[in-house]
Amino acid sequence: MAFDGTWKVDRNENYEKFMEAMGIGMMKRKLGAHDNLKITIQQNGDKFNVKEASNFRTIEIEFTLGVSFDYSLADGTELNGAWTLEGNKLVATFTRKDNGKVLKATREIVGDELVQTYLYEGVESKRFFKRC
Repeated sequence: MAFDGTWKVDRNENYEKFMEAMGIGMMKRKLGAHDNLKITIQQNGDKFNVKEASNFRTIEIEFTLGVSFDYSLADGTELNGAWTLEGNKLVATFTRKDNGKVLKATREIVGDELVQTYLYEGVESKRFFKRC
């Protein structure tokens, strides 16, 4: 599928403001903006295996489209939600366990890039990844 492969972060757009809205402290925001995130995605039908490797952690996530699962962000924020496929775009809605607020995320291929968009409390951020 189009998402399959290994992707390395190339640049961010408004990422620090997004992390601030999420309540992440200044030091973690500075580090997070330069995390050298690499995402490896493997899709098999409606099942996905995603490995996220950064300067801070390496995790592997398995999920099925439309099925809720628990997920922790690099700063420890715990979420529950699900990914769905809308056209050629992966769309997620996650709810924070600590305050009940919603984080929306999308992943889509635009040209030769994987674009990951986040929306939280009206603050939108994008991270652009190049195929490795």
